[in-house]
Amino acid sequence: MQQHKNGPDGKLMVNLTIRSPSSTIEQSEEANMREKVEAALKQVRQMLLADGGDVKLIDVKDGVVKVKLTGACGGCPMATMTLKGGIERVLKEKVPGVKEVVAV
Repeated sequence: MQQHKNGPDGKLMVNLTIRSPSSTIEQSEEANMREKVEAALKQVRQMLLADGGDVKLIDVKDGVVKVKLTGACGGCPMATMTLKGGIERVLKEKVPGVKEVVAV
């Protein structure tokens, strides 16, 4: 973003706001990771739907995937096993950079 104005001596002054390239790259990488996570969740979702549950992607940031278990999975006593032994395991295998999957 550029802003122009005249300084005290009458000369043109320009103020520039520059986005950091690293933040743009990080946003692009997170968007790419989010797409890969969504694709991997489609595979997991089929198994969850068969048991009356589902999973919704909430956020992906710094390798941490936040999901919400819904339907039968939301109140199931085995939800932690499904989350860690199923969803997290698959996402770590399919999506490089995933460090952890947490339920919100």
